[in-house]
Amino acid sequence: MMIPPLLIFATVAFAAPKQSSNSVALQLGTVLAAEEFCDLSYDQEKIAAYIEKTVAADDMEFASRLQLMTDGKKFQQENMSKTAKAAHCVQIRRVAKTNGFIR
Repeated sequence: MMIPPLLIFATVAFAAPKQSSNSVALQLGTVLAAEEFCDLSYDQEKIAAYIEKTVAADDMEFASRLQLMTDGKKFQQENMSKTAKAAHCVQIRRVAKTNGFIR
């Protein structure tokens, strides 16, 4: 019996686990580190709401991982070329706007 490709895709898409808090820490740390670097100003309530929605309440490691990732990304920014910074900030601005962190 052959399973239709669309059914396979739907099964995989719905069975995929949520993002790990490690992944959230890395991604959010990247965005947070870019706030001043990209001349942005984030809505702290929206950041808090994002964390409430995506991180388990009992995850005691998330805050330290987030800080580590944020500090690491700030360090990496020091060596970015102007072009790399421009590209980085364009995408950070898009992500921040899409997630409601900026207007």
